[in-house]
Amino acid sequence: MASSTEFTKDLCTPAFIVDLDIVRRNSDAMLDRFLRLGVQLRPHMKTHKTLECADIMTRGSRRCIVVSTLAEASFYADGGYDDILYAYPVTADKVKRCAELSERLSLFHVLVDNSLALQELKAWPLKQGKVWHVWLKLDCDNGRAGIPHCSPAALELAKEISETEGMDLTGIYAHCGNTYGCKGEVQIKAVAQETTTLVLEFVEKLKAAGIQDVKSSIGSTPSCSHPVSDMAMLNEVHPGNYVFYDVQQSLIGSCSLEDIAVRVLTRVIGHYPHRNQLLVDCGWAALSQDGGGRLPTGYAIIESHPELKLVSMTQEHGRVEPVSGKLDFSQFPLGSMLSLMPYHACATAMMHPVYIIHSKGKVVGTWTPTRGCNVMRGCVCRAGAGNLREDAPERLRTADWAGARRAPKTNLISLPSSYALPLQHPTDCLIGTR
Repeated sequence: MASSTEFTKDLCTPAFIVDLDIVRRNSDAMLDRFLRLGVQLRPHMKTHKTLECADIMTRGSRRCIVVSTLAEASFYADGGYDDILYAYPVTADKVKRCAELSERLSLFHVLVDNSLALQELKAWPLKQGKVWHVWLKLDCDNGRAGIPHCSPAALELAKEISETEGMDLTGIYAHCGNTYGCKGEVQIKAVAQETTTLVLEFVEKLKAAGIQDVKSSIGSTPSCSHPVSDMAMLNEVHPGNYVFYDVQQSLIGSCSLEDIAVRVLTRVIGHYPHRNQLLVDCGWAALSQDGGGRLPTGYAIIESHPELKLVSMTQEHGRVEPVSGKLDFSQFPLGSMLSLMPYHACATAMMHPVYIIHSKGKVVGTWTPTRGCNVMRGCVCRAGAGNLREDAPERLRTADWAGARRAPKTNLISLPSSYALPLQHPTDCLIGTR
């Protein structure tokens, strides 16, 4: 990671910065790991929610991904992606959107863990001869979504899916989120082994019941960072955080601090000797609070300054003080930068509308993530027809961009991010959301 002093002085803070070289290294390591095992990697997009990072994670195939929201699903479909798994228990309010995506794409998968959800899908038969591609969400002692693996109802629900006209029981999906309670590789592998075994045993039960060709998939960044040999018997895995990693993953044992690709840059905006504190411009609107009480350095690791602690945050402010002793304020002039390693990269990334991308100490571009849960939001981009790709629709090329630049937010021109060119400079004027 380049030091903050190597970035342009006019970079507005707080800023979410991404080391492109580490992202590529992390992505390649995961892809190659499961290529050797003969298992399909279906990377999860929830951590970054960008087209650019997705292209890296899929090596340009633009296929076989997992999303956690319909906003993400629409965003990636608009961006040319296919074979998308919406890994969230489907409910009645989302069936219409799921149907539209299923009819639009060659492969769109949904997740169910209860019979009521299945009835909602039954009530909405797909057009054009399409079938619902359904994955059964199995809870393998993680204790979140999913029908318990040991429940007789799980097998009954699987049978009902497989026997329903217009539906295909495509796979069994389990999230081994209980790896997040692990400390070290041995514990991670124990959970990975248990989850793998339970999923494979369930697939064998399906075969015994005459249900064939059902895929098996488990995933979490810890389990996929340290896979057990039996995972080679799975069809797919679906980790996501690994492309960025974070302090939490380093504490679990998934990675080292050197593997963390993201930082939040913040500036010193105040000296307060009477309380032995610095004030910085990063609050909980720019950095997740997950790390509170978990680190000796407060809510994050302050890079190159183990003697400092981010003790508290309000919406736009952070208080920094020494772990012990008196603070030497001369080391941290007003306007100087500190680099924060986030405890939780997914939650922190969600707070930033633009990521600053750097490589070898230089800013090389920006990535614009999608946002929201249900309504697709496109890019935040520089206003002007000159910032559109050549294949952008005529309605965008002839739009009144000058008027939009002056308009209130509610009247902004709707611009899907797949038609926008990347920002040329991180301090460019940002306008337009959808």
